[in-house]
Amino acid sequence: MFDFLASIITIGGIYAIMALGLNIQAGYSGLLNFGHIVFAGVGAYSVGIVHMRGWSIFLGLPAGMAAAACLGWFMARLGKRLTADYWAIATLAVAEIIRTIAINEEWLTGGANGITMIPGFFESLQRPWNTVFFMLMVLCVVALVAFFSSRLGNGRFGRALRLMREQPELATCMGYNLQSLRTRAVVCSAVVTALAGGLYAHYFNYAGTEFMLAAETFVLWTMVMIGGMGRIAGVLLGVVLVQAVYATVPFVKDLLGFGSDMAGALRLGMIGLILLACLMWRREGLLPEKLREL
Repeated sequence: MFDFLASIITIGGIYAIMALGLNIQAGYSGLLNFGHIVFAGVGAYSVGIVHMRGWSIFLGLPAGMAAAACLGWFMARLGKRLTADYWAIATLAVAEIIRTIAINEEWLTGGANGITMIPGFFESLQRPWNTVFFMLMVLCVVALVAFFSSRLGNGRFGRALRLMREQPELATCMGYNLQSLRTRAVVCSAVVTALAGGLYAHYFNYAGTEFMLAAETFVLWTMVMIGGMGRIAGVLLGVVLVQAVYATVPFVKDLLGFGSDMAGALRLGMIGLILLACLMWRREGLLPEKLREL
């Protein structure tokens, strides 16, 4: 039971980091990025590639964050010639292109099998201490990212992002460069999400394309929208609720005796119902953003 709870908390913490990264784009800036999960995939694969090259495992996370920053800059530059809706579709296309490359370039990414045997942190410790220390490390990272995101959102840059989101014409008149704001928001979001992807690879000792599916972006969007876009506490609440659904489904599966395929469908169905209920009765989320005077 302890291993199960530790796994749920650790995975929930990793998703919380990714959701906080998405919140910088969607919550603060109002940007629709449907390929957000690709940043986590870049972070995970970077950790795996560093391991394959025989380099220090401590280089994997910085390498992934740097690669995701470059990808985020490229994605943001696409928005220079595209409207918001078309940019959202373009981000999904970029994510699928990278996922396809990862499947086919076996020499670099291990192909469809992915990269295995990635060393984790604290592996030299005996069980359950290795699991406990990794879980505590992830929770500390969540706290640091939440603090960073809160400072960013409440600072001058965050207020500029909200002004761009609410009144872009006014932001332009006040001298803000909207393209620069978008680029910095996407890059910050990409770096945070890549950090989560790298932790994911170290935790599961694996990096593969399964983590880059569009459905994973849907899960992150659900977490952010249920809790409340633009508010740190809301995002974390959304993560807790969705992760609670994930933790409950295995027990329901054993109780009712249905198969794994049905369990996956039940999990998505329950999350969809929660999202639908929020959209109908709490459009701004369970903990809506508290706007302040700009």
